Amino acid sequence: MSITLTQKAVAELKEFMSSQEKTNAALRVWVAGGGCSGLSYGMALDDGEPEEGDNIFEQDGVKVYVDPLSLEYMDGSTVDFVEDALGGGFKIDNPKAVQSCGCGSSFQTEGSGGGCGNCCGGR
Repeated sequence: MSITLTQKAVAELKEFMSSQEKTNAALRVWVAGGGCSGLSYGMALDDGEPEEGDNIFEQDGVKVYVDPLSLEYMDGSTVDFVEDALGGGFKIDNPKAVQSCGCGSSFQTEGSGGGCGNCCGGR
């Protein structure tokens, strides 16, 4: 079971952590109920110790913390940094997602329920 980071995501995270003076922080990634497809992603810098039961992944010096329940929904996912006309941001490519909404932060896995609501026009 794992979460991986692209080289672009690693570079952006290192730069961001340096600018925030949190070079020893980890990227915490989680899944929460809600969102227009039933589940949504969350990401934040975590400059504390991992919580009990956390899965810890490290890639090119960047640590990623994921709680066990979130990892069930995200196993095999890749965190990338993408840039478009509106700027840049982190994106999660989740092979377990069977449906996602146009907003890009909400998804559904097999058996997780949910359905696209109004946040992205029902796409």
